Amino acid sequence: MPVRFRLLTEDDVKAVLTMDDLIETMTSALQRFSTGGVVQPVRSIVAVNDHSFFGVMPAYVRDGPHASLGAKLVTLFEGNTARRLPTHLASIALLDPDTGALRALMDGRFITEARTAAVSAVTSRLLARKGASSLAIIGSGVQARSHLEALSRVHQLRHVTVWSPTEAHREQFAAAARESLRSSAPIQTTSHAGEAIVGADLIVLATSSTTPVIESGWVKPGAHVMSVGACRPNWREMDPALVARSRLFVDSRAAALVESGDVVMGIQEGRFAADHIRAEIGELVNGTAGRTNDTDVTIFKSLGLAVEDVTSADLAYRHAVERGIGTELTL
Repeated sequence: MPVRFRLLTEDDVKAVLTMDDLIETMTSALQRFSTGGVVQPVRSIVAVNDHSFFGVMPAYVRDGPHASLGAKLVTLFEGNTARRLPTHLASIALLDPDTGALRALMDGRFITEARTAAVSAVTSRLLARKGASSLAIIGSGVQARSHLEALSRVHQLRHVTVWSPTEAHREQFAAAARESLRSSAPIQTTSHAGEAIVGADLIVLATSSTTPVIESGWVKPGAHVMSVGACRPNWREMDPALVARSRLFVDSRAAALVESGDVVMGIQEGRFAADHIRAEIGELVNGTAGRTNDTDVTIFKSLGLAVEDVTSADLAYRHAVERGIGTELTL
């Protein structure tokens, strides 16, 4: 018997997902992950070369109002920049959790971009100091853009500073952000990463760097750092002294202890032990304590979870069906 499924392009996905919806969906997804409502292995990675890899990320979400089953196929090819292609590409296959039949096939690049920022916004709502209003963004790519959008929804931003290695890129990012940002916060650029970070309440690290891009001494007491780069065990984007002095939170302990160089190498060097990870974000959603005082430096080390992709894809699918968006095909 032929299987009918819905094909959703990137434009289709963008038409049916909003950042506000994703922030709330990610809050629920992270809680379900940390309370046993998700069956999900650590992603499988195939190294293509030193700067390229292919990952497979399956998940079964069995708890909550909507059961969902699926997998994301994701690639990171840094050489794509020269080809004028995104460095991160992805596709998501959504399956019927009752039959295993293909339910939808959709672009996953935008979902990856948007859900990553939505998760950071969840952590910022839980861990940032009350009244946090100044934001430093290290990076000027798609994650920088999506994080600015997401954090503008959970904070009243009064000042935003951006640094990335290429002046033209950071100026283009700032110009585009000034046009689109809902907040009236001024957006400035700087020629040195330290100048962006000193004094910032919120710090986003959205880089492709394999070595630290910030120093511990730049980060003021009370800041909240969201690190979304350095997703391999031999890559870092944070000063190890910063990780050691901070209260460290992750999306998944299991993933952080094998995939995050900022964690893995810190343990190997004897700077801290595995229990330096204070909690998963889903545990904070469920009531575990996070920040203990206004001088704590908190770090969220993001690696990205399959449950985030599958629940985002399920939300996109349901909205697409409701609105008649996408193309129905037969397999």
